[in-house]
Amino acid sequence: MNNKFLDCTALTLVIIGAINWGLIGFFRFDLVAFLFGTMSMLSRIIYGLVGICGLYLISFYGYLSCNNKE
Repeated sequence: MNNKFLDCTALTLVIIGAINWGLIGFFRFDLVAFLFGTMSMLSRIIYGLVGICGLYLISFYGYLSCNNKE
């Protein structure tokens, strides 16, 4: 976890994804589809990047548990 740029970028994309899911859940409004088209290539790339970043951030659990042991 020494790559601060990657960590911040991944966290930012996951926050954007969470906001998008909140908009979908509360208002049935998909911001990504609104901005880039429903399942356009760019929308799919954004969804894919958010998913990959979410998987990457799973490693933060290990980082947090290591800090608690010290």
